[in-house]
Amino acid sequence: IDRAEARRAATIAIEYPRELAVQYEITDPPLVHNMLVNLGAKPRGLCVDWTTDLITRLREERFRSLDLHWGVANHDSLYRIEHSTVIISARQHDLHRGVVLDPWRNGGDLFWSPTLEDPDYEWLPHAEVHAHKRERRALVQNRAETR
Repeated sequence: IDRAEARRAATIAIEYPRELAVQYEITDPPLVHNMLVNLGAKPRGLCVDWTTDLITRLREERFRSLDLHWGVANHDSLYRIEHSTVIISARQHDLHRGVVLDPWRNGGDLFWSPTLEDPDYEWLPHAEVHAHKRERRALVQNRAETR
């Protein structure tokens, strides 16, 4: 990993979410803020918003030694809401060998952890989760059509 790229990525990952917290009007804990966004009382600030905005900003840097991943957790949990975040890794490494960059958890103050050491979430690649969801929808649709 190029040290200058790592430093630039770290700076963006720490500073940009603080700007987003102001734009998103963060004043409450994440789950309360989610409810306010879903009710239309706040503009943005769901985990998917943080992920979209942070990964978009990091992609602008066109890193050569780093890869950016969209991680998803809890997609099949009955008890916990689905959660998305950015995971950064060395080029050509998967997200499990990366570092979680999660500004949602602390309302713009970056939480970070090696992916496999995250105490709260087990992360999967976005594409894998959505492929699983498409398969599940197709099964449900096929069952409905055969009735």
